[in-house]
Amino acid sequence: MEKIFRPSPNSFKNTFCAFKEVDPIAIKGKKAQFESKAGSSYYYTKEGMYRYSNHWGRLANSKWRLIPMEPATESKRKLGFALWEEFYPDNAEDKIYYLKVDYLSNTVNYEHKNNPEYDGKPVLRTSFETTKKIKQIRNLQQLTSWAKYFDYEDLDVLRKQLIDELVYTDKTLDEIKAELLS
Repeated sequence: MEKIFRPSPNSFKNTFCAFKEVDPIAIKGKKAQFESKAGSSYYYTKEGMYRYSNHWGRLANSKWRLIPMEPATESKRKLGFALWEEFYPDNAEDKIYYLKVDYLSNTVNYEHKNNPEYDGKPVLRTSFETTKKIKQIRNLQQLTSWAKYFDYEDLDVLRKQLIDELVYTDKTLDEIKAELLS
């Protein structure tokens, strides 16, 4: 009989993790090792954890995000998998997050500095600073009213210029706009 891996009770406190959505067939026939009061089911393996849930994002004292499959699945409940080494420490004080913008899908997300994909170019920020920048970037992506003050030929080029400055510098949005207007 295969030994069931069980993480310690505090293993996931104050962690960040980006789970990758996988087909629910991966847990077919398996018994959940833990079920939360909110209805999430957890399946532990030697390699990592499956989480079957209808809610992702902030969870008590952790930030667990789901990277959806392409094409997106219609089910409200999603199965995500993450390797144990993909759980990174989280806290409110340290500058441990950076922004990652996908210009093709017009999205922005935050990533942890321990992510092996981090190349050191985007500015690291605290959770609070990161949340603020994400809101600003989403407004730039989704709205156009801010652009009426600028003289531009291509709105997408202007957007990218502003967003890149927010990602790669410590400048405020007002400072960036002022530089472009002068």
